[in-house]
Amino acid sequence: MATSRPPKPMVMPVLVFALACLLQLPLALNPGYYSHDELQWAVHAVDGVRMPWLDVSAFQYRPLTFNLWMRLSRTLFDTPMLFHAVLVAAGALNATLLFAVGRGFGMASRPAVIGALAFVLSPYAVYTHGWVGCIADLLWVGCALLLGLWVQHVRRAFPAALAAALLTAIALLAKEAAFAIPPLLALAWWFDGRKPKWCWAMLASGAVAALYLGLRLDVLLHAPREGAQYTLSLAHVPQRWLEYQLFPPIVPLHEAITTLQRPLPALVAGLSWLGLLAALWQAGRRFAALFLLGGIAALLPVLPLASAWNHYAYGFAAIAAMTIAATWLQASRRGRIAIGIFALLTVLHGGAVMWRMQQVGRIQSVFSPALADAVRTHAQPFPVVVRIGPGIKPWLVQRLTHDIPRHDGIAIGDRVRIAADGEAADYLVEPDGSLQATR
Repeated sequence: MATSRPPKPMVMPVLVFALACLLQLPLALNPGYYSHDELQWAVHAVDGVRMPWLDVSAFQYRPLTFNLWMRLSRTLFDTPMLFHAVLVAAGALNATLLFAVGRGFGMASRPAVIGALAFVLSPYAVYTHGWVGCIADLLWVGCALLLGLWVQHVRRAFPAALAAALLTAIALLAKEAAFAIPPLLALAWWFDGRKPKWCWAMLASGAVAALYLGLRLDVLLHAPREGAQYTLSLAHVPQRWLEYQLFPPIVPLHEAITTLQRPLPALVAGLSWLGLLAALWQAGRRFAALFLLGGIAALLPVLPLASAWNHYAYGFAAIAAMTIAATWLQASRRGRIAIGIFALLTVLHGGAVMWRMQQVGRIQSVFSPALADAVRTHAQPFPVVVRIGPGIKPWLVQRLTHDIPRHDGIAIGDRVRIAADGEAADYLVEPDGSLQATR
């Protein structure tokens, strides 16, 4: 009788990558963009704006992210689906790395696959993979996962420390959220038998983070904020943590900043979260501890901020998905029910966010060209005044008209304004993004 052969080492990672891409197909097929920053950076790219690599005095010092973003915009902005496909592939690669890290920590193949795919379907990951403005999060989490995989497979401390220093530096050039890497390495050291290689990796990563902080502390604390959401306070920490925990199972919500605005859904989500935590605790206290401490470590740099945003919890989503997947085999029947409810609501929420991202992209693909054409043909003194019609979200129009230098060669800037209440308007914005002349 023939014996079954174990799959080749690369079969499962390739399968995870392919499935992750397939599950995110609606994001890759998005014909437009989500917010004003994609439109702004496309103009910066065409204008050849340079982002200096050594200007540590900038409040948002992300030279790797910004230079990569401009290069991609210069090449891909006119083909939104291709641009989105690149981000989806990057997200699928992160899911594949997550699968490999889970396997390295001893997870069975099937739970590791499920965890990696649940990660890409979470509302946090869907939002990050669907918005071009989240390249930074893809980069820093990718560096963290690559580092974890490397440390798992080396035996000596020196290669682990060297990789930790290098990848932490790269991650910090992408986004300040990479400050989460040293505490995540500390947790890996604690939960993986306190092996010296994890300790040395943590120390090397921490040294790089400390050097970065020494160069940038005054700027981070005292520089003028580029948005109220960047205001720092320890008083923000409890609410931010609660919002990030409760947001995943609240299916109707689109952004984490609105998590506590609806008390009843938040209460139901809280009960579901408590059921999940009880299931993790029953299956093994280590699972509950890893879920809580890993989440705090991944969120640590963003908890003091003044508002919660989906992409800020991208790293947390990775840890939560794999921890919950690893728990399944040890969970009781009741525990599996609690896990299943939370996981089902979270995946449904991710699907809803994916649908909305697609919808916004379709509207933008119609609205931005129509607006540029309205400006081009406007015969009266500027600005062009548009009224937000019924059936379209005001925030969408506000974002797509905010500080847009130009579109398709037509200057926009302050030549467009949204009508105030009772004010006459030149155009009405229709639900599909088209403009209807009103006079």
